[in-house]
Amino acid sequence: MRRGGGFMRLRGMIRKEWLQILRDPSSIAIAFVLPMILLLLFGYGVSLDAKHVPLALVVEKPDQRTMSFTAGFYQSEYFRPVPMHTIQEAETALRHRVVDGIVWLRANFGRDYLKKDAPPISVIVNGVDANSGRLIQGYVQGVWVKWLDQQALESGGALNMPVRVEQRIWYNPEVRSRNYLVPGIIAVIMTLIGALLTALVISREWERGTMEALLVTPVSVREILLGKLLPYFILGMGGLTLSVAMALLVFEVPLRGSMAVLFGCSALFLLTALGMGLLISTLSRNQFVAAQVAIIVTFLPAFLLSGFIFDIASMPAGIRNLTYIIAARYYVSILQTVFLAGDVWSVIWPNAAALAAMALFFLAIVRRKTRKRLD
Repeated sequence: MRRGGGFMRLRGMIRKEWLQILRDPSSIAIAFVLPMILLLLFGYGVSLDAKHVPLALVVEKPDQRTMSFTAGFYQSEYFRPVPMHTIQEAETALRHRVVDGIVWLRANFGRDYLKKDAPPISVIVNGVDANSGRLIQGYVQGVWVKWLDQQALESGGALNMPVRVEQRIWYNPEVRSRNYLVPGIIAVIMTLIGALLTALVISREWERGTMEALLVTPVSVREILLGKLLPYFILGMGGLTLSVAMALLVFEVPLRGSMAVLFGCSALFLLTALGMGLLISTLSRNQFVAAQVAIIVTFLPAFLLSGFIFDIASMPAGIRNLTYIIAARYYVSILQTVFLAGDVWSVIWPNAAALAAMALFFLAIVRRKTRKRLD
């Protein structure tokens, strides 16, 4: 009878929580509307690619070679060429941010373009944004090497270069930053869903005075926590399903790994996020404070320190060590591996084990801190 009574109480808690979710539009919005907004914002509005870069082309003496070389810029999706007559005009445009770079072909370009002592070509790049500056420099170098290969082919000889670069791009051959960003934003979305939803659960019960009514019932602490955890876990997995569907169908991000691994590791991370949210709401007992703490403690670290945008290896040693306590770090690594590389178990197993350990840690603390008393 006790086991049957425990099951009935747990079922009643779950039903109560579902009714509360259905009556509260904010929970549905966090689980389903927020992922759509964030994915659309980052998928379409944020890009790490430098495309259609305004580039000044200064040709002092136009001829057949300068025309064939500059044609490479007009045919490239990375540049929007802006012809200019003098280098002074181009430098003025660069200072006023009209263009982001200058390619200057001097009068002797057609005759001396292979000479090393006095190169007849200059490239000037705006370095205010260092990342964009390096990308533009690399793109210009690519146009230059491709043109040299074409010249060698037309002359019937071999291009005399000490080193020939043949690029091989693995895992993301299209070099689309969207393929890298969308899996990362799924980690941020799952952090928000798990932490924000549960951070408001118990604190809302305290504010409304319904927690006192729960404490005087025969429902145990374990049943209270499970009754609040399971509905939001299902809600979070629903948000994950929507996010993955948008990633595959709307943004055309490849999924080279298995769906089972993706959802299994996501479940581990969601349990970790739910545990953090429950711990925050248990300690704060105030919805406003719980929401603020959830954003500061979970969302910002997931956004800044997970490797979602900023490479962890390039961070200072102290910050790099700090990332080991950020659950999203492990989840982002799993997502990017499963989406772009496949089921690489040497990457998946250690990160999944870290997520499982963190989930157990937070849920154990929540269980210890939650007691059936008012103090």
